[in-house]
Amino acid sequence: MISPALTLSGIHYGRLGRHLFPGDGKEAAAILVCTRTPGPRLRLLVRDLILVPHGECRTRRPDEIDWPGVYLEKAIDVAEPFGSAIVLIHSHPGGLFAFSAADDASDAVVMPCLFEACGDIHGSAVMTPDGAIRARLYDHSLAVAPVQLVNVVGHDLLYFWEQHAGDPRRAGRPMAFTSGMTAELARLCATFIGVSGTGSIIAEQAARLGFGRNQYIEFDKVEARNLNRILNATLDDAKTGRLKAEMFAAAVATYRGPGVAFPIPREIGTRDAVIAASQGDVLFCCVDTLEARQFADLISSSFLIPLFDVGVTIPTRKTRGCGVAIADVCGRIDYVQPGGSTLQDRGVYSPETLRAEYLANADPDAHRAEVEAGYIKGLAEEAPSVITLNMRASAACMNEFLARAYPFRLDPNENYARTMFSLAACDEDFFAESTFTVAPNPALARGDQEPLLGLPLLGRRRTEAA
Repeated sequence: MISPALTLSGIHYGRLGRHLFPGDGKEAAAILVCTRTPGPRLRLLVRDLILVPHGECRTRRPDEIDWPGVYLEKAIDVAEPFGSAIVLIHSHPGGLFAFSAADDASDAVVMPCLFEACGDIHGSAVMTPDGAIRARLYDHSLAVAPVQLVNVVGHDLLYFWEQHAGDPRRAGRPMAFTSGMTAELARLCATFIGVSGTGSIIAEQAARLGFGRNQYIEFDKVEARNLNRILNATLDDAKTGRLKAEMFAAAVATYRGPGVAFPIPREIGTRDAVIAASQGDVLFCCVDTLEARQFADLISSSFLIPLFDVGVTIPTRKTRGCGVAIADVCGRIDYVQPGGSTLQDRGVYSPETLRAEYLANADPDAHRAEVEAGYIKGLAEEAPSVITLNMRASAACMNEFLARAYPFRLDPNENYARTMFSLAACDEDFFAESTFTVAPNPALARGDQEPLLGLPLLGRRRTEAA
């Protein structure tokens, strides 16, 4: 059995830690009900968290816990309709980062009951006072396999590796900009929606930083007007109309070798692209359409993937002589954590702006003019010279990821949900997660439930029929 990853949102991780370690030095318990990702890489996604009340446990000691089975029944009721996985988790206040003989005996009794009720994979996990989590999974034959990665997507990005279970520093993070960081990145998969102006720069940084798998979702072709702002693009690529994704993957292979860069020449709103994105550990959105950002938002929520969205613009103003002048040179970087505020919550797009964009797309001439003026608002420019602005924004976007995964800021990361800069005003503003109002999110940890992302156009039957 191939061992999957187990992913928790930062909100669930915080609640779980507070419950499992109430301060009395005794074990406590909870149940994780998990959906999963589609596709070859199985990632279990914590959708529901059931906390077992301390006072209802028949036994609670520093090294033993016994709690009523009624909570198992509650978990089964939640899991059964979707065939979800159930993971039983308890604390080890003494710091043992392993499964004890008592844990083995308990699983031997409980796991058959879970399989009799529902699902084809279940598991157990332990948490230690330093916040580290170790998990294992069972199949119907009760064969057990360790979960190689437990990761948390919150203000900080946490990774607990089975390989490092014996390391007393397991809950610590590698230092940013070191070989330790590079070694961990080699085990992670980054997905890029768009490898054009900002996307090619962010993707280039990621490949050279050492991400082990890099996926490029981009359907467009290289054109001559792209050559002044897309890294690695050549005259030959423009002449032959080479797909940007394939061009970029081939360029990365020249210095990283094979098996690292993977082109996905699809629109992000297709089933193949969504499934590919679901396999990743981090998502970078580098696009110039609101619809693509909506898809990135839904993918992040549905599959518990951290999302980094970047946008740049150069608004203009009319001068007294009826000419046009630069009003500002702006960039925006948003970090979206599942369970927190989405791009929609932050006003990046809305139903009204999505509809307006759709209507523009229905008029090719109007849409073409809009795209040509995509960077410099109010001025049609065939090949805008914006690579310096793109470099500035792209570097800030990648550094935002590094700050989350390998903290180096003096202030908490929760203060930097959004960064906005103005090169004209030499100004930079930061917005905390608490700045934004969070709306109910039905897509959260939806996983492989059909239709994917809750969108009928991504349903299996519709796609197969097409």
